[in-house]
Amino acid sequence: MGILYVVGTPIGNLEDITYRAVRILKEVDFICAEDTRVSIKLLNHLNIKKQLISYHDHSTRKITDSIIERIVCGENCAVITDAGMPCISDPGEELVKLAHKNNITIQVIPGASAVISALAISGQDTALFSFEGFLSTSKKQRIDHLLNASTKPNTLIFYEAPHKLLRTLQDLLEFLGDRSISVCHELTKIHESVLLTTISEAINYYEKNTIKGEFVLVVEGKKEEKQPQITLDEAKLLVEELIQDGAKRTEACKIIAEKTGFHKAELYK
Repeated sequence: MGILYVVGTPIGNLEDITYRAVRILKEVDFICAEDTRVSIKLLNHLNIKKQLISYHDHSTRKITDSIIERIVCGENCAVITDAGMPCISDPGEELVKLAHKNNITIQVIPGASAVISALAISGQDTALFSFEGFLSTSKKQRIDHLLNASTKPNTLIFYEAPHKLLRTLQDLLEFLGDRSISVCHELTKIHESVLLTTISEAINYYEKNTIKGEFVLVVEGKKEEKQPQITLDEAKLLVEELIQDGAKRTEACKIIAEKTGFHKAELYK
């Protein structure tokens, strides 16, 4: 029986890899990578020549089974991702689950993590946090996700691509309110930056500046609010009256939230 190694790789700067990770990548029989075109650059940098198998969201069950079979038959495999720790919001998660089902030994080779790196330099509370990953492109799933996140008191961490950044910031403002946010950009790379600001100010900034590179958004959790002077049921009736008068649901919730002190997301839910 072989071993499945979960190996952390750099999130930007190629120097951010451990001695142990390099040794394991040299010793294994083959490597599973999310995008072999990306991973080959790292392996060439490290002068490592190994068989690379493309393993991603669209890999067939046949490919997955063949990987597991090779490990069961005694070969050692390393699973890596394009950047950082694999198997977290990453296709390697399924490989790890199947390895457990087949009683395969799994060893972790820890490395860089964009989530923890961003949190560490964000300036936000770090004791309790929730990794939220990417928001869905589906409107319903996106709203459900944001409504759920809006009530959490712990710091929220989101991933976002440059072409979706503004939309996500606008949605965060709409459903979470104008909270403190740390926009962490291009971590460990030449143009690394952290913008500690508010969500509304971040929108204003990125509307005027070029958006390139990858982003990690670290958002303040929900703070305890003063109790409104009216009940939630009474506020709900006010929302319904506005809707009956022709207002859109989101606009009605926003207006009543401002008047009563209830959060918009709470009224919308």
